[in-house]
Amino acid sequence: LGAIKVILMCMNAAVRATVRVGIYTGAKVYFVHEGYQGLVDGGDNIKLATWESVSMMLQLGGTVIGSARCMDFRAREGRMKAALNLVKLGITNLCVIGGDGSLTGANQFRKEWATLLVDLVKAGKITDDEARKSCHLNIVGMVGSIDNDFCGTDMTIGTDSALHRIIEVVDAITTTAQSHQRTFILEVMGRHCGYLALVTALACGADWVFIPEMPPDDGWEGHLCRRLQRARGSRLNVIIVAEGAMDRAGNPISSEDIKKLVEKNLGFDTRTTVLGHVQRGGTPSAFDRILGSRMGVEAVMALLEATPETPACVVSLSGNQAVRLPLMECVQVTKDVTTAMAEKRWEDAIKLRGKSFENNWNTYKMLAHINPPDTKSNINVAIVNIGAPCAGMNAAVRSAVRIGIIQGHNMLAVHDGFEGLAQGKIEPITWTGVSGWTGKGGSELGTKRVLPSEYIEEISLTIAKFNIHSLVIIGGFEAYMGGLELVQGRDKYEELCIPMVVIPATVSNNVPGSDFSIGADTALNTITSTCDRIKQSAAGTKRRVFIIETAGGYCGYLATMAGLAAGADAAYIYEDKFGIRDLEMNVEHLVQKMKTDVKRGLILRNENCNANYTTDFIFALYSEEGKGIFDCRKNVLGHMQQGGTPTPFDRNFGTKMGSKAVLWITEKLKEVYRHGRIFANTPDSACVLGMKKRALTFQPLAELKEQTDFVHRIPKTSWWLKLRPIMKILAKYNISLDTSEHAHMEHVIKKRVSMPAPLMKKACPPTKHEEEE
Repeated sequence: LGAIKVILMCMNAAVRATVRVGIYTGAKVYFVHEGYQGLVDGGDNIKLATWESVSMMLQLGGTVIGSARCMDFRAREGRMKAALNLVKLGITNLCVIGGDGSLTGANQFRKEWATLLVDLVKAGKITDDEARKSCHLNIVGMVGSIDNDFCGTDMTIGTDSALHRIIEVVDAITTTAQSHQRTFILEVMGRHCGYLALVTALACGADWVFIPEMPPDDGWEGHLCRRLQRARGSRLNVIIVAEGAMDRAGNPISSEDIKKLVEKNLGFDTRTTVLGHVQRGGTPSAFDRILGSRMGVEAVMALLEATPETPACVVSLSGNQAVRLPLMECVQVTKDVTTAMAEKRWEDAIKLRGKSFENNWNTYKMLAHINPPDTKSNINVAIVNIGAPCAGMNAAVRSAVRIGIIQGHNMLAVHDGFEGLAQGKIEPITWTGVSGWTGKGGSELGTKRVLPSEYIEEISLTIAKFNIHSLVIIGGFEAYMGGLELVQGRDKYEELCIPMVVIPATVSNNVPGSDFSIGADTALNTITSTCDRIKQSAAGTKRRVFIIETAGGYCGYLATMAGLAAGADAAYIYEDKFGIRDLEMNVEHLVQKMKTDVKRGLILRNENCNANYTTDFIFALYSEEGKGIFDCRKNVLGHMQQGGTPTPFDRNFGTKMGSKAVLWITEKLKEVYRHGRIFANTPDSACVLGMKKRALTFQPLAELKEQTDFVHRIPKTSWWLKLRPIMKILAKYNISLDTSEHAHMEHVIKKRVSMPAPLMKKACPPTKHEEEE
């Protein structure tokens, strides 16, 4: 592999991972500064990368190697210059991070490669031997775009960070809007794609959203004004506008246009905020760092496994799975969306964006304004929060309440967990009662860790008294355990024979049946940003090692993922056993690291990883063994990991989970309605709703018992454990990387949308993830 060389363009976490994994495999890795312009100009723009050259870049936004638009590369003459520069350096693999334009250019470069070499030989610029050694160019792409406008991936690198910037502004605006009873219009990026606007609208409960894929119906002006008048009692009106918003005739709709309309027709005090390039800046979110790192590793594997017959591919994310897709298939789907919009096939444009985008749109439409059915269902659905509070719980409650009201149900709020359920602390909760809840941390309903077993009889009496027909349980491992206890109580108490659904919500991410829990992303970002600050505090101090204790009980999810996001040297967790020899190896690793240009170390320890190797013990050990070489500091993060406002991911994940849970309950109630009453005693009438790989699924509580380690309150298997070797390799440990589960090439499946026959051949089908979802 020593002769294999990889070349890079753009985005820091992905750059860091590609460089280090490339070096780990024995490849030479080169930076290309200033994008394709650097590739054309050559010289000092193409430099050999080293391990240390990508240190301390995870927390930096943008790209440290620069990026630039390049007209020269669009011409064959420019691409010939780029080919000459690559051949002279013996570079045969190209890793490109960018949007569809950058990736299309890379594919064109690859297709022309053989003819470019022929022309270079004819011109006498390279020899036959040089051409023979560089006879084939491998291409792999990673999608970097804040707009999330590339079909084939759930999230592009940069999108989550952009959402963080937007939500920070929305939260700040919300405060002043509520104080002054103003209408705020927020314009976000998205010239051709409304993803940022749509997800922002979902995350903040906006009164209206304008996106290019679905312009408002004719006469929207009157509709908007009527909705704002109805919502005036909430003291808060927010309108989100994508910069590419337009009406059905294709005329642009700007934030200023909407402001003039509202002020003229309603006389409301209205303000506009255009975020602009604020969305592109700032520190990357934990999700983007992990995504970039995973994609970088996958890109190197794809290049090393490539053959001359392998088509240029793009590595992307589907659910929590890394996948490889043919680059030009994804580009074609992305172009099909633009075509559908140009031809005013709005429904097709929404569908072509993917099932996830379509679900976001449909969910927003349901939750944006009251639209109850003409007849009530006479069904009472109770919602209860269990266990420790976490960010995103309130978003799930809000979504469940509003979807329930739309279904015609009576929604009941249970205060203070199972104890409150036993004591009858129950009251009706209305549409306006949950206004503004998406951005609130903690639990507005109140929550306790008490399990229902000691109150089982009282709970059954309360269910009968309030005529509760189904139960939504939102919480962590206690919610899961409580659900199991209620199911076990069905044999004795018939009142418990009602549909139940558990929505995992805990910073620990330890609920069986789901790869992700509401609240874990917020906690992860808190830990990551704290680690950034701690590392920065030692910027002027050489040779210092920080030992950080994270939450999670016996579950090492937070320690592992924060280690990956913050660039930790080690992360000690219960699931990955370690002993004194491992600690000794880690100390020696840091001793060697202090001899390089990077003289800082970061160690994470899950709070219950080992009863004997405590945080104090590890601190004392590192302090003693590092004496004279480095000094140590320790921090226990504690309850700060549970607080704070929810991240965009947790707001939207909670919204989707609450919505899907109540829709499932509605269908389940129809199944279990027998002889004029509801009777649910089958295993599939009490489920955990969770994200598993590529889809949201309902799994019976009873079936999950076999997958649970009840002593340590964790699942017996966890998907994220397979990411730990990546963290260790990126920290320069000499370990083996299991490539048996690396992604294989998949294809985009045919999309079924109503369109003219000739266009049907071009249309892009949903990804496998979207079909399952």
